[in-house]
Amino acid sequence: MGGNFMAALRAAVCRDTRFGYLFRPLSGAALEIMDSSAPAQDAAAASGTKEPPPSDGWPSDLASLRAELDGLDDAIHDLLMRRGALVGALAASRLKTPGVALRPGREAQIIRRLLGRHHGSLPPASVVRIWRELLAATTAMQAAHVIAVCDTDQSGGFTQVAREHFGALTALRVHSSPAQALADVSSGNASAAVLPMPSETETPRAAWWTALLYKDEPRIHVIARLPFWAPRPEGAPMLQAMVIAAFAPDPSGADRSLLGLEVALDVSRARLTAAIIGAGMQPEQIILRRDQGAPVAHALVEVDGYVGEQDSRLDAVASVLRRPVVMGAYAVPVDGGASQSMGGR
Repeated sequence: MGGNFMAALRAAVCRDTRFGYLFRPLSGAALEIMDSSAPAQDAAAASGTKEPPPSDGWPSDLASLRAELDGLDDAIHDLLMRRGALVGALAASRLKTPGVALRPGREAQIIRRLLGRHHGSLPPASVVRIWRELLAATTAMQAAHVIAVCDTDQSGGFTQVAREHFGALTALRVHSSPAQALADVSSGNASAAVLPMPSETETPRAAWWTALLYKDEPRIHVIARLPFWAPRPEGAPMLQAMVIAAFAPDPSGADRSLLGLEVALDVSRARLTAAIIGAGMQPEQIILRRDQGAPVAHALVEVDGYVGEQDSRLDAVASVLRRPVVMGAYAVPVDGGASQSMGGR
């Protein structure tokens, strides 16, 4: 066994006697392994021989190491089953609001907390992947749901990003246009939809966010931004997406909000920036559209922090033709993913 591997094993010391071994520290970095059943010791005593213990304190044979891993797997599985039972009990209680169980803000809090306490040789990206699948599974336990995807990428990148976030076994319905995906959410045929990130260069047909300015029933909100994890590994889609749903987003504690504005055609980006700052909000990005033949211009403004429908700062925004529409919010992605602009790919 290599020194690094054995050092990693020593760092994973388990004190649960269910695994057949009980570990306790000795002098220096050594560990004494005490087998509660001690079949090997009994056999050695019967033969009159005594095999010297390995210098690193771990079993030197592959079978014993695999048995140790099997015990850890059983313990992890026990905890997963316990977590599933708890989620089932919570879903059956009256403590949660009925309906779709998607809570992207809460999920972001969980992953950030786990990454904050993580250490050791297991890559942090693996922690994100494991918990994304776990969260997808427990969400599906609470209510059946389908995710619509508008995939305009020739290599199917938006579908891959959706799978990465919502789980390998979650049902996806892929469309070629944002309008089709939005219709799925509006009709209740999909719990949420993954749509391309808004950009300055998109066509009027692709600018799905302008429709949300005038849609009242059901209200559609942006609830998440994908991917949640960065940096991206080689071969992973580098594109960015928004997730929309027919319910308001839940705050995660580190968020950015999206405001939709209806403004006069001659309003400049600088004037809008000053208006947002004057209302007490910090703009991060502004997309300004002056579509040919349209009587007004539309702006999508990304601001720092969580802004709710009743936020009084919305009434203080100048240079707009009507009160800004809260388009939604998203949890800031981990490890700098939100540093890109809304149009970044």
